Amino acid sequence: MWDGPPGIEPPASRLRRAVTGAGVACADLIVPPCCLSCRARTVAHGALCPACWSNVQFIRTPVCDVLGIPLPFEVGEPTVSAAAVAQPPAYERARAVAHFNGEMRALVHKFKYGDRQDLRSLFGRWLRDAGRDLLPDADVIVPVPLSRWRLLWRQFNQAAVLSRELSRQTGIPMDPLALKRTRATKSQVGMTRDQRRRNVAGAFELAEAGRKRLAGKNVMLVDDVITTGATVEACARVLKRAGVARVNVLALAMVTSEVLATA
Repeated sequence: MWDGPPGIEPPASRLRRAVTGAGVACADLIVPPCCLSCRARTVAHGALCPACWSNVQFIRTPVCDVLGIPLPFEVGEPTVSAAAVAQPPAYERARAVAHFNGEMRALVHKFKYGDRQDLRSLFGRWLRDAGRDLLPDADVIVPVPLSRWRLLWRQFNQAAVLSRELSRQTGIPMDPLALKRTRATKSQVGMTRDQRRRNVAGAFELAEAGRKRLAGKNVMLVDDVITTGATVEACARVLKRAGVARVNVLALAMVTSEVLATA
């Protein structure tokens, strides 16, 4: 045990830090840090270059306290949008990192269809920041499930990967098997809001063991993109019927216009 003067770092600790720093420097020489999107040189691994970062349209306050959609002006207190008043969702609150356009759309597609697992850490940090008001109340993180056939085709569930990374960074436990998709649904690309709602109706259920694990809990439901909200709405209804206390939603991106993008 170090018994030197207080406030002075022990020699062994200084040596470990120096060795670690030297190792990182050597690794950076062998594999220089580069932008996760365009591969331009960056100052650190797992980041975007300034040009790509500036093309991510982050969703900042003011937002609707329920739907998480951007509002035109700040009023100094939590505000609920007309859309949330007209059609209150089954979940309590939703938040997303950015608009589903520009660089964020490109990054999501690289992750979702190009198996870019190196984006996980960055996405986890972004989700943690976007959900900073919701995460303190979360008891468990639950990903939106894929159908069995789509999972076999894609080899991974992007929502589960995001949930696992968020769990790792926050310490909130994840339950990837509680919620399941009971049937394959058609691709929702190009569907209207009503068509998406009908497409996912009855497509989810909570396993009996999941009911017991989640009863009375506050659930953080995670997905990659909120397009019309039909999928997270269907999941939230199933969770609420099973006795979940609260459901909040967190996503990487949100479609904030009436144009339904290729999410």
